Amino acid sequence: MITAAEIKFIKSLSQKKFRDSSGLFVAEGEKLVAEALSSRFTVEKVYRREEIGEAAMARISALSSPSPALALVRRPSDLLRDEVPAKGLFLALDGIRDPGNLGTILRVADWFGIDAVFCSPDTVDCFNPKVVQATMGAIFRVRIHYTDIPALCKGVIGRCGKVYGTFLDGENLYGKSLSNGVDSPSIIVIGNEANGITEKTAACVTDRLYIPPFSEDDPGSESLNAAVATAITVAEFRRQVSL
Repeated sequence: MITAAEIKFIKSLSQKKFRDSSGLFVAEGEKLVAEALSSRFTVEKVYRREEIGEAAMARISALSSPSPALALVRRPSDLLRDEVPAKGLFLALDGIRDPGNLGTILRVADWFGIDAVFCSPDTVDCFNPKVVQATMGAIFRVRIHYTDIPALCKGVIGRCGKVYGTFLDGENLYGKSLSNGVDSPSIIVIGNEANGITEKTAACVTDRLYIPPFSEDDPGSESLNAAVATAITVAEFRRQVSL
């Protein structure tokens, strides 16, 4: 059974202020619930359709077709972090606003073994239901922290690390030797979907990269989707490891 108060509370978690105050978020779907149960996250409660009924599941679901399972999951305690890593390859998201983009970027980070993803305070909440759904479970495997990105980049430089970013006037991504952070930290900055990397963060970039179009004379599209650009860039970093 499920009470009216529980239904009201679960529905409230679609809003960030209630996720922040409760420390909980929703994972919906058999796959996501299974991923949550096998992860380092604490699952507070699981609701199953066969236990609470079709009508009740429809009321707490955020999907157009309610799934068979939904879990209330506690957010990790290390979400806010200012510590600069000693080594590794990281992503820094500078104002990513679209939940679908963030979710896809986290899937990319999971696929390519990125050590952690750092998000600016104005990046969309990673526990937004649309983000969680778009990660397809990566939310439970990728380390995510919210922090001041320019300060983080300066800290990386202070550790003799590299700060990469993509720009139209950057060096060809495929012709440059890239650091995967084996001995010191390397961060790849991904900018806002509409405005790119902010000026404050751009001032901290040590290596400006450019993803060339296949036809340089007639590139067609003006730019790439943020998640697509992330995948292309990270794939090249990891490709160079195997050379």
